[in-house]
Amino acid sequence: MEKSKSITVLTPTGTLGYGFGAEALSRGMSLGPAVIAVDAGSTDPGPSYLGSNKPLVSDYSIRRELKDLISAAHQAGIPVIVGSAGGAGTGPQVDRTVALVRSIVAELGIHLKLAWIYADIPIERAKAAVDAGEVQDFEVGAPLTTEILDQTCSLVAQMGHEPICAALEAGADVIIAGRACDDSVIAAFPIWKGAEPALAIHMGKILECGAFSAEPFAMDVMLGTVHADHFILEPGSSQRRASVKSVAAHSLYERENPFSQGGPGHIMDLSSCSYQQSGQRQVKVAGARISETDEYYVKLEGARLAGYRSVCIAGIRCPTLIKAIDGLLEEVRAKAIAYFAPEEVIITFHLYGRNGVMKDLETAAETGHELGLVIDVVADSQELAHAACHQISGGLLHYHYPDVINPSGNLAFPYSPSDLDLGPHYEFSAYHLMKVTSPTEVFPVHFEDL
Repeated sequence: MEKSKSITVLTPTGTLGYGFGAEALSRGMSLGPAVIAVDAGSTDPGPSYLGSNKPLVSDYSIRRELKDLISAAHQAGIPVIVGSAGGAGTGPQVDRTVALVRSIVAELGIHLKLAWIYADIPIERAKAAVDAGEVQDFEVGAPLTTEILDQTCSLVAQMGHEPICAALEAGADVIIAGRACDDSVIAAFPIWKGAEPALAIHMGKILECGAFSAEPFAMDVMLGTVHADHFILEPGSSQRRASVKSVAAHSLYERENPFSQGGPGHIMDLSSCSYQQSGQRQVKVAGARISETDEYYVKLEGARLAGYRSVCIAGIRCPTLIKAIDGLLEEVRAKAIAYFAPEEVIITFHLYGRNGVMKDLETAAETGHELGLVIDVVADSQELAHAACHQISGGLLHYHYPDVINPSGNLAFPYSPSDLDLGPHYEFSAYHLMKVTSPTEVFPVHFEDL
């Protein structure tokens, strides 16, 4: 593909379905973007959406925002790219988003070429890679085994820009991709058009959270324009500005190493990057370098069923109970474990108002005059989890302890029923790197004319 002088990407928000301003989108489109590209998922919400195949964001929000984006893109004659559709980028989540696109296109009365890319990895394919020694640990600290893969109910891999470029090459107007590297979703179009990959990927990493790299930050529209030796960032909304501080800070976001970032088939070197203010609202970025790895690895993300969860939410305001809470919770935990033995129940207490977020890492010593308690129980069946959760909440409600003053009840419940069944509980089973024969080997692209 012949190199273009400049390529502008519009990223409407940090996660599709999380919102963006109408004024920001309108102004952003007036700047002449060549593509709209947006990320729609993450592992940040945990393994539940991967294991269950349920969507992270409601169909209502996804459809509403996709309709605005597809309409704007169609009028401008540019493509729309969505990565990690549905939250975890599984096949059912891709299919769900594709169905929304079909509905939107029919409602708008337009015609376009739709492409979708699956990122699901067959368990047997991953097991063969394990047997061949072609799977490496990423952040787990333990090897991936065939036994773990047999327990895995959902397995995807993060695609790079190459499968998306293949869909663009085939003339796709809307691309719904499964699990994908967030920066690759945004970098794909510029790379396909001939932009320097290092610049495109670095720009993609900053743009993937939308206007989080602007001041004031928000889930909103952000634009990036790639030139021959630099790129320019600018927010869509006239009420925001890009600053050296906001852009450089987001360039460091989610990085263990501020100067090096690995991705599918490459390593980014950001040690020579420069950030320069350009006017009041733009920032110029240059200096990223990239090197290809000898072998191409993709990151696996797998989930397995780990039980069923029930929770109870309660408030505590009695000062004597707050003073004695640590010992009481341990007593209640021990009694519940003994009560249900030999059945196993996993009991976790979250105390909000004191160490609820940071747990043992909390440094503040202050305790408020009231506490929020979440009783969290996981067991092999929903019935057992519910039974244990209610045994704990009911027992603690009327629990007697030294210096007790209030005999009427220790807990205040905001909901009835007080014990809520959350259903299947999943945990990550795979978070490893798998060698592939090519960047597109495990990411099939499908097309449909609408």
